[in-house]
Amino acid sequence: MQDCVSGEGLSDLDEEINLMLFIASNDPISFEEAAKSPKWREAMDLEIKSIEKNGTWELTTLLIGAKQIRAKWVFKTKLNENGKVDKLKRRLVTKGFSQKFGIDYTEVFAPVARWDTIRMILALAFCRGWDVYQLDLKSAFLHGELNVAVFIEQP
Repeated sequence: MQDCVSGEGLSDLDEEINLMLFIASNDPISFEEAAKSPKWREAMDLEIKSIEKNGTWELTTLLIGAKQIRAKWVFKTKLNENGKVDKLKRRLVTKGFSQKFGIDYTEVFAPVARWDTIRMILALAFCRGWDVYQLDLKSAFLHGELNVAVFIEQP
């Protein structure tokens, strides 16, 4: 704990500046803001192309009595270990808080690996001399199977 800095002795202004630096972000918070930037427009275009390529959705007319789920863009700049921009993450997400369990959906599933599992696999690979490769799936969530029609507001 000797390596930790408590902040003791800082003035209120110093603490405020440090907090502002910690939470400062240049990421857009709305589509309108992102659309003004060519780099974010290109990132959004890539996301839409990925969705279209995978046949995730088709444009259709909303059925009478059907409810649509609103969607929004989420933006995050990922930095590498040197603090340089590594990639611009953008996701078109649904505003799922408008759905009700048991009415609009009956289960929740998010395929994630626990750190314990990752550590165990890496240890096993090391002990057995296996090669380990990393793979980043950009659109793994698109392969879920739905047995009902879901209507999402067009972005």
